[in-house]
Amino acid sequence: MEDGDARADRGQGRASRPKWSVRTRRGGVLVGAAVVLVAGGLGTWATGGWPFGGEDRYCWGSWEANSGPGFLSDTVFEGDEEGARTSEETAPTPRRPAGRCEVRLRSGSTGGDGEETSRSTGITLTYGPAPKDAAERMEWIGAYLGDLAVPLPDGLPGASDGRRGLLVLPERCDARDGRPTTVTLDSDARTEWSGGSMRAKAGLGGVRSVAGLLVSAANRGMAAAGCAPAKPLRVSSPVLLLPEDETSVLSGACRIKGLEFDEVTRKTLEYQVGAVTRDLQSCAVRAERGGSRYFDALMVARPRLAALFDGTTGSGAPAGGWRGSGVFADDYKVVRADCAGRPVTLLMVDDLTDDTTPYFTAFTNAVTARLGCAPVAPVAASGGSGR
Repeated sequence: MEDGDARADRGQGRASRPKWSVRTRRGGVLVGAAVVLVAGGLGTWATGGWPFGGEDRYCWGSWEANSGPGFLSDTVFEGDEEGARTSEETAPTPRRPAGRCEVRLRSGSTGGDGEETSRSTGITLTYGPAPKDAAERMEWIGAYLGDLAVPLPDGLPGASDGRRGLLVLPERCDARDGRPTTVTLDSDARTEWSGGSMRAKAGLGGVRSVAGLLVSAANRGMAAAGCAPAKPLRVSSPVLLLPEDETSVLSGACRIKGLEFDEVTRKTLEYQVGAVTRDLQSCAVRAERGGSRYFDALMVARPRLAALFDGTTGSGAPAGGWRGSGVFADDYKVVRADCAGRPVTLLMVDDLTDDTTPYFTAFTNAVTARLGCAPVAPVAASGGSGR
């Protein structure tokens, strides 16, 4: 899920939807497809002067050049005559409430030794419903809500880790089959030279900035799709800060008893304590920094975030002794149950061949104890597998 998802419509009807290809460093605005001003869509934006004049704007008119985070600033091209920022987008409409926008930056420089260095950045914004396939949706949810992600401020139903983010839109924007519509933001940046390449920062400006980018795009997208609420979404509060990442699992990964490994294995592991609130809690365990995943564990209780799991947890208990409804699949486990008067959904996505049920059990029991409700998992089965 690193480079966005394929939820944007690429099939039938696309030719009738507004699509722009914008180049902003050389020569104004280039139209990449026939311009169709759709009622409730681009017609609204045209009254604000875009794309017919003024500052360059991107992603359905959501973001303005030289405002906000670094990737929108022309200072990233200083000293580079060939640098360019381009954009290609397909806007949502009332008839096709899905859209996609890609902003790409390219720049380079030559050092005193003649070494040429190139930098490329891609920002992908997607408006549309959560994935339909259950397994794909679990992976998708874990990617946006787990690991280093923190909740968006002001009670907005979403999360971000500073390089990607997700915002769930109001129920009035749900797809016809009931799936919540979301706005997601992904980024990828690399620096390359003759000797190799490395990942770089995309210039999004951090979690607070990503929240603003998501909200701006959501407001524009909802207006274009015809489901905007009476009051636009806003960001005004600071964001939650995560604790420092942890490299020792001697006391249990994410400080949870039962998320424990044998001595040889734990020497190769690191974990990250993510958000720990009444609405969201996460724990990520990796083989090494930036390495392969052991598992991502997640608790979601905020209603609009929890709605992302609708239709995926089955109708019965996932296994004997568990309460609520859930599914234990090969690469994910999910269960939903009442906890302290409101439903919570617990998820574990893993890449292991071993059974991760003991880890999931330990995580769910720790979460329910913290929230002050009865265990979802059978208490007698808790504890790590000793892997």
